[in-house]
Amino acid sequence: MTFYSFMGSLEQGLVFALMVLGVYLTFRVLDFPDLTVDGSLPLGAAVSATLIIQGMDPFLSMFFAMMAGALAGCATALLSTRLHIMSLLASIITMTALYSINLRIMGRPNLPLLGQVTIFDVLALEGVPRHLLIPLVFLVIAGVWKLILDWFLHTQAGMALRATGDNPQMIRAQGVSTDSMILLGVSLSNGLVALAGGLVAQSQGFADVGMGIGTIVAGLASVILGESLLGGRTVGRQTLSALCGSIVYRLAITLALSAQFGMLRLTPSDLNLITAVLVVVCLTVPLVRDRWRARSR
Repeated sequence: MTFYSFMGSLEQGLVFALMVLGVYLTFRVLDFPDLTVDGSLPLGAAVSATLIIQGMDPFLSMFFAMMAGALAGCATALLSTRLHIMSLLASIITMTALYSINLRIMGRPNLPLLGQVTIFDVLALEGVPRHLLIPLVFLVIAGVWKLILDWFLHTQAGMALRATGDNPQMIRAQGVSTDSMILLGVSLSNGLVALAGGLVAQSQGFADVGMGIGTIVAGLASVILGESLLGGRTVGRQTLSALCGSIVYRLAITLALSAQFGMLRLTPSDLNLITAVLVVVCLTVPLVRDRWRARSR
């Protein structure tokens, strides 16, 4: 792996770290299988790019991108809790609808931001090249949101959210509405994913209707990989492992694509295969480790 490949992987890991935090909320905290993120990521990109082109401040466009993602998550939660549609199917329905909604927002499949002012132009520092500025900005944003989530998940509402994922019968017996907690958690999750989508659009210079394909797989792989490496006994450790998992996942993808096995050389078209193998390995490592510890006693 060259230095430029390493820096590219690090940048991609930090760029999508915010998305991984969103996936962590539904996957680990709520235990809610949510495929909406495949649609809410390009939704955030579409909203942010469209508003910037119409003359809105790029920072303010991020707020509306996050709100749009939260509304998408709210739709999924309402389909699941009010209409009693299976959570996985509810998220698929919303994700499918978002494809058309994203096209309607942008007016075309791809919306470039050439010549438009983005947050990276506003935050540009003299002497700091853009390829270093972008990961630095994403690192600060992801770090701030990690701290916000750590604080929130220790509040009364946050602990009710965690209890909803761990033991919904118990928390209902305490007089807490699990439907409201699911609505809150899924909305917050997709809001973070849409915020990540808006940031990705501004960093890459375009929004694309297909940029969310495989988001949920990459997010789950990052969460599982981070937990396998760092563990997750506390909330702070779990969010940190999610952030680290995002970076390690991108590094693993780059290593796999640069490796050669005899006459076989992996190409970007093998990305989904690599991700599937990584997820299987991460899921089996804890089992193998526990069996090894049991035999060594």
